[in-house]
Amino acid sequence: MALAKEFLGASILERSSLISPSRTIQFHTTRRNLSSPLSTSSWRGRFPVVLKPMAAISEDFRIRTSQPSDRFDLDSTDSAKVKIRAVVTVRNKTKEDLKEALVKQLDNLTDMIGRNVVLQIVSTEIDPRKRGPKKSVEAVLKDWAKKSKVKAERVNYMAEFVVDSNFGVPGAILVTNKHQKEFFLESITLEGLACGPVHFPCNSWVQSSKDLPLGKRIFFHNKPYLPHETPAGLRALREKDLKDLRGDGKGERKLCDRVYDYDIYNDLGNPDKGIHSARPVLGGKQIPYPRRCRTGRAPSDTDMNVESRVEKPLPIYVPRDEQFEESKAGTFSFCRLKAVLHNLLPSLTTNISSKHDFTGFKHLDSLFSEGLLLNLGLHDELLKKLPKVVSKIQASQGLLKFDTPTIVAKDKLAWMRDDEFARQFLAGVNPAAIERMQSFPPKSKLDPETYGPVESALKEEHIVGYLDGMSVQEALDANRLYIVDYHDIYLPFLERINALDGRKSYATRTVFFLTSLGTLKPIAIELSLPPTGPNPNPKRVVSPPVDATTNWIWQLAKAHVCANDAGVHQLVHHWLRTHAALEPFILAAHRQMSYMHPIYKLLEPHMRYTLHINAFARQSLINGDGVIESCFTPGRYSMEISAAAYKDWRFDLEGLPSDLVRRGIAVPDGTQPHGLKLLLKDYPYAADGLLIWEAIEKWVQDYVNHYYSDPSLVVADTELQAWYSEAVNLGHADVSDALWWPKLKNPDDLVKILTILVWLASAQHAALNFGQYPYGGFMPNRPVLMRQLIPDENEPEYASFLADPQKFYFSALPSVLQTSKFIAVIDTLSTHSPDEEYLGERAQPSTWTGDPEIVEKFFEFSAAMQGIEKEIERRNSDPSLRNRCGAGVVPYELMAPSSEAGVTCRGVPNSITI
Repeated sequence: MALAKEFLGASILERSSLISPSRTIQFHTTRRNLSSPLSTSSWRGRFPVVLKPMAAISEDFRIRTSQPSDRFDLDSTDSAKVKIRAVVTVRNKTKEDLKEALVKQLDNLTDMIGRNVVLQIVSTEIDPRKRGPKKSVEAVLKDWAKKSKVKAERVNYMAEFVVDSNFGVPGAILVTNKHQKEFFLESITLEGLACGPVHFPCNSWVQSSKDLPLGKRIFFHNKPYLPHETPAGLRALREKDLKDLRGDGKGERKLCDRVYDYDIYNDLGNPDKGIHSARPVLGGKQIPYPRRCRTGRAPSDTDMNVESRVEKPLPIYVPRDEQFEESKAGTFSFCRLKAVLHNLLPSLTTNISSKHDFTGFKHLDSLFSEGLLLNLGLHDELLKKLPKVVSKIQASQGLLKFDTPTIVAKDKLAWMRDDEFARQFLAGVNPAAIERMQSFPPKSKLDPETYGPVESALKEEHIVGYLDGMSVQEALDANRLYIVDYHDIYLPFLERINALDGRKSYATRTVFFLTSLGTLKPIAIELSLPPTGPNPNPKRVVSPPVDATTNWIWQLAKAHVCANDAGVHQLVHHWLRTHAALEPFILAAHRQMSYMHPIYKLLEPHMRYTLHINAFARQSLINGDGVIESCFTPGRYSMEISAAAYKDWRFDLEGLPSDLVRRGIAVPDGTQPHGLKLLLKDYPYAADGLLIWEAIEKWVQDYVNHYYSDPSLVVADTELQAWYSEAVNLGHADVSDALWWPKLKNPDDLVKILTILVWLASAQHAALNFGQYPYGGFMPNRPVLMRQLIPDENEPEYASFLADPQKFYFSALPSVLQTSKFIAVIDTLSTHSPDEEYLGERAQPSTWTGDPEIVEKFFEFSAAMQGIEKEIERRNSDPSLRNRCGAGVVPYELMAPSSEAGVTCRGVPNSITI
């Protein structure tokens, strides 16, 4: 009863003065005393603590039914009562369609006749008479119909409860929505308690009871509990809530469901359209792959092993709370509208006009300067044939222009320079592929009987003249040689890729030399074709140019390298290693860890929107005939390349320090700030990334050590162990037997696992995603598809190449249709929405947890992010760092934590939101 006295307070009845209005809720445990989080530290400016005034407990909040005395004993069985007020914050939709407006009016009417939103408080204590948790009498939200016309984004409703004075600590609230329409419940705050407000961060859609056969929704207060610490009154609810989220694994999921389950990637193809639309099933012994969120749709008509498709604009299932919120959906829809217009017009003009290829750089520039339609010479022709379409397009002419990509906004010719080509492997959109050469020449790991000799065509004579007087071995010993090697990942697919219409590719290797200035210069490009093809020389080495002809050949070779890099970036580093690899951990977190679990609370902001964007990708991006297949060189074999890379994926090496060591870019060094010595010192991705990695690791370590002061608690934590075991054994079932999986036996193991997950969801994804349009929006800088091989002197195409090298160059790059379609999509993918939450931020920063000490630590983490941002700004203005500062050089801001909305080439969101 001591805890009950602290919450309800004997002072209520003694009419003594109340505690200070500035006091926040304190949950005391036998484990530790928690300090107040409300000190006014200077680093709080970015995330101010909003303190709500404590509700005064007046005479109206006291009801005495049997004792006339002004005092009573809280431990007695007297029927003294206390009145509690609930402030319920509901987030309104700013736009409603006609159907939603009609349902809203119906709900207003039925609310007045008793079909209300009903709340019930559940205590942390057990009622010994009923052998269950103590519960209040149900109460309804007041004035629902009256406030329905309020146009504010957030509307507060009230409900009042009367409970016994010995009710105990309110630990959960049950919510029943008897309306027809769902609503978004942002939070509930209980006022009228002597301890101050008790917060329930909800952030969830509450479905109508007709769509929620399991009954009432359960919301827990913000106090975290390890499973064994769960108060007796909340144990059954904790188990029930998790059971509801796991579902039964049967049937097709409805859009309003909140069920998290696993499935294989069996929905990428559509065999019902014909064999050309069928795609292999990813996941299983034949083609290992991570698992995705189960939707339970019926199988296709022609293949029982393939799930039927849901094509856009119809929505694909993800658990209701994972769907985009309105502001995010609005931004995404606007960008999608732009993409539709950009895709529609080239598709129409393909049938109307013969101008499929860009005629030159000026032609390409018109996409940004004057608009797609008018300045490609298509307006008059299209006007004659489709006047109504053109009139609609003219009204939206602003949507027909692309913003000038950053790479050419500062220096229009920067993309042509070799130093810029090399710099982008350190500070561009895919800075995670470059490796230090540790031996020369490089060797293949592929089966020589199938793919030919393992030896490279690269010889010392190809590169020794570019090593500033050093021998090859001296350059290797001095850590001056680096390589981007895509030979082994592309070669097994090349024969099939090159048989596709309009696709031509090599398997490339690119060698770089580290100059005395700290920059890289490309010194050789190896281009390999399948040994079984018609080409008598399947391996070719291209060196830096010495004249006009070799300059164009060098530019074409670099374009093929970029096309290889674009495919690996999108399919492996970006999609597989962040989006797909994290989805099982997110599913397992929802299925196995309660909202009250402290580790769930830590991970929650890093899981936001990821399931939805992954579902959208399966529907429109990585699916058969989707954007990736349409725009990238591998075409229909794109996801098979991704699956092939999964065989070499290792979770234990996904952390930044381990990855840098694996690639030979860094070596362990205990004297350095991060325990690593970078061998490439001016490597913006690594240098800035290590700052963020260290801050994440410290935040996670402080958090974990707070709750697991005894190492044995990690093994004893049933929910934590079930989460990790399920993520590995079900979510990554095809590689679950690998010996490299980290163990989870102590706090250090947990810190390592969580730091990797937070890193991948935030900084790693930001570095790989938000530079796509700034760098890739200008197609010659980063072509994602090549349509011509480089002719040699004995081929008939060589004469055409010599006659007009620029025309040949553009005939090798993507067409107008492919270019406009691709840059419209990456414009969307590179955009921050207005509701983005960045690393160091989170909703309700002072109340997301009821643990004040953790709130303090979080604000320290926020301050660290601000410090990192200032350091990145300083580095970007340091002229000695030539890979991020110089004339026409794009500063490296992809790791700068904050950003404005839009395409900014900066900002680190908490989670994979796009």
